[in-house]
Amino acid sequence: MSILVTGAYGQLGRELCQQIGPEAQPTDYDTLDLCDGPAVLAALARWRPRAVINCAAYTQVDLAEKEPDRCLAVNATAVKCLAQACAELDCPLLQVSTDYVFTGNARPAQPFRETDSPAPRGVYALTKYEGELAAAQWSKHIIVRTCGLYARPTHVEAKNFVKTMLRLGESGKTLRVVNDQHCTPTYVPHLARALTFLAGVGHSQPAPWGLYHVTNRGATTWYEFACDIFRQAGLTVQVEPITTADYAAPAPRPAYSVMDPAAYHALGGPPMPHWLQGLADYMQDLADSNCGR
Repeated sequence: MSILVTGAYGQLGRELCQQIGPEAQPTDYDTLDLCDGPAVLAALARWRPRAVINCAAYTQVDLAEKEPDRCLAVNATAVKCLAQACAELDCPLLQVSTDYVFTGNARPAQPFRETDSPAPRGVYALTKYEGELAAAQWSKHIIVRTCGLYARPTHVEAKNFVKTMLRLGESGKTLRVVNDQHCTPTYVPHLARALTFLAGVGHSQPAPWGLYHVTNRGATTWYEFACDIFRQAGLTVQVEPITTADYAAPAPRPAYSVMDPAAYHALGGPPMPHWLQGLADYMQDLADSNCGR
C-alpha cells in the first residue's frame, strides 16, 4: 500500500516522494483536482493508500489578498474533500499547516505550543487555519505546523528565501531585510524526515493522532537569517535591517511565530536540528551538488 503525497511538485512534496521512495504515490494539480470531492474519493478508492500526506497549498501570501477564493479552495476546501474521502476509506490524513496561524500581536512568554490558541490574520493564515479545522473533522488526523521552508539546492524550480538571498547577494547591492519578525526557518529534508516518521513510513503505525509543531530548533529574524546565509556562503553583502512597516507587504506577517517542537521530539522521531545546522546542511548540499547558485 502506498503513501499518497499531494502537492508533489512543491518543495516539501517532492522531497517526501524522494525520501519515501517507491512507496510514494505522487499527485498534483494536473492529475487530481483536490476540490472535486467525488474525484478525490474515486482516486483514493482506486489507489487505496495507507496514509495521505497533504502538501498541496496556496502559499503566495500577498497575492492571496487579491485571490481569496482561490486561496480558500486550495487551503481549506481541498482539505475538507480529502478528510471526507479519508474518513470514508478509513485512511489516516496528515495535513501540513503553518506558523502563520499565530499572526496575533501578543508575543507569548515562550515559543508557541500546540495548546496555544491561534490568532490568524490575512487570507492565507485564515484559510490555512480553516484547513486545520477541516482535517480535524476526521479522527485519524495528524496536523503539522511548520515554518519558513527551503528545499535542497538541487530542486531548481523551488522558490524560497535562501535561494533568493543567494541570488540577490551576488548583485553587489545593499539588501534591506525585515528584522522584527521572529521565526524558525526549516530545511525541507529535515521536515520531510519527520513527516515520514509521523506518517508511519518504515514502521507499522503512524504517530498518535493530533497536532504537532515541527520546525528546526531555535529562533531568528529574517535579517539575521540573511546575514548567516551570506556568512556561510562566503559572500560579503551589505544587509540593512528594516521593520515590517518599512517592508509594507499587503498581507500581515507574524511578529513572533516561533513554535516549540517538544511534543514531536517526545515521540522519539528523527530530531530536528538547530536552524543554523539546517542552513549548514543546505550549504553542504549546495557544494556537493556543484549546481552553483
